Amino acid sequence: MSILYHASKEIVVYPEIRKTRYTKDFSWGFYCTNNWKQAMRWANRGVGEPVINIYDYEPNGELRILRFDEMTDEWLDFIARCRNGETHTYDIVEGPMADDTIWNYVNDFITGKITRKQFWALAEFKYPTHQMSFHTLSALDCLTYNRSEIVYDK
Repeated sequence: MSILYHASKEIVVYPEIRKTRYTKDFSWGFYCTNNWKQAMRWANRGVGEPVINIYDYEPNGELRILRFDEMTDEWLDFIARCRNGETHTYDIVEGPMADDTIWNYVNDFITGKITRKQFWALAEFKYPTHQMSFHTLSALDCLTYNRSEIVYDK
């Protein structure tokens, strides 16, 4: 069992998968991280109280899980497909997050403004953060709500 954090503006006892206007790195899902500082930064974006929801994560070996240990061509292609609205059949996807800077490079790659080689040259010294996305109800069953904290980034 491990601890995961979900940044929000509200307490989320019961996680949900919501389809929104824009897809995220790994498509629509419920996103968490194992990085407290990252969760605090994300919770403090925008207006409202910064809430970090804390969950116990119990892996389920029967689920379809895709893991990217680092930024690779496969990771870039997967994000490009998801950001373009394609879906996938994984229950959980885990890997680096395309933060704002890296996302700009991903977007430039998707739109053909830069080549794959140029993407990797630009992204070389950027350090991605961690994300874990839950895409099915079976995946959400791996999370147990622990508590929520309001945490301001000082």
